[in-house]
Amino acid sequence: MFQQIFASLDSFVSAVQTLLYVDVVQPLLFRFDLMGYDEDTYDALYWVIVGVLEVLAMYAVLRPLEALRPVERWPDRKAVRVDVIYTWIVKLGILNLFFFFAFQPLFDSVQGWLRLNGIANLDLDNLWPGVTTRPLVTFVMYLLVLDFAGYWYHRWQHRIGVWWELHAVHHSQRQMSLWSDDRNHLLDDLMQASFFAAIALVIGVPPSQFVVLVAITNLAQSVQHANIRLYFGWLGERLLVSPTFHRRHHAIGYGHEGLKYGCNFGVLFPWWDMLFRSVSWSRDMEPTGIADQLQGRRYGEGFWAQHGLAFVRIAQRLARKRVDEHAGGRGADGDASAV
Repeated sequence: MFQQIFASLDSFVSAVQTLLYVDVVQPLLFRFDLMGYDEDTYDALYWVIVGVLEVLAMYAVLRPLEALRPVERWPDRKAVRVDVIYTWIVKLGILNLFFFFAFQPLFDSVQGWLRLNGIANLDLDNLWPGVTTRPLVTFVMYLLVLDFAGYWYHRWQHRIGVWWELHAVHHSQRQMSLWSDDRNHLLDDLMQASFFAAIALVIGVPPSQFVVLVAITNLAQSVQHANIRLYFGWLGERLLVSPTFHRRHHAIGYGHEGLKYGCNFGVLFPWWDMLFRSVSWSRDMEPTGIADQLQGRRYGEGFWAQHGLAFVRIAQRLARKRVDEHAGGRGADGDASAV
């Protein structure tokens, strides 16, 4: 059944991809003498179509729920508007696709060297022939490995001081909504895209499945950030990350500063937080943001201001570290909550 659903969706997207490419994209490439990029452009178009469908689906489902069961009601949604820009940049998936195919030649070279030296490839689908080769089992395995990697990537964002200054762009949103998931510094997006593309290649994820894995993860995270009072119940909260669970991660004084550098880092599954003792089951609907915003520290309201101020904070952090080292004190870079 899973394979049939996937095949049907793939056929639909492929049909739209071919139609748009032949009638719109290819004539433009020919007009501007860019036919040398035709194959790469055709491949990228698949991801763009998936991204557009993803944004439309999440808005159609989540926006009415935000209106019916909001956690907060805002007199204006000005702060949300910039997050829409982030969403379209990220959901179109160009960064992920670029790094996936950019790393492919390097990965092929490494794989060739391993084969020449008699070292077996790391292909998860061949771990248990007849079981892990089943499409659904393989897909779930890929999902679990990438989610585990995502948990640690997220924890490192909070734990490493300079990295936190980039990730703070995401946490500085005081009006968290369905658009907030993709509110990330572009440099952080570049690092994240390269990180997950490399892992996907190492474990043998095919390009077509990588698109679906990223799309599922993105949709789930849009739900988690939505301004919705939604609790999955005692069992459901322990199976999937819910808006209630993730809101605690964004809560002022808890998500970053509490439980030693934050809590509830899980991307799709809360199991990693439970296993590594970073979980908080509080259902309190706390205000979101960063503690020092209450003391007037600015993180920027516009897209470019948010990016520029992140670099300013990094420079300030490094300067403080140099001063502390010169004075023989403890550097700030080892403490992500020192701002």
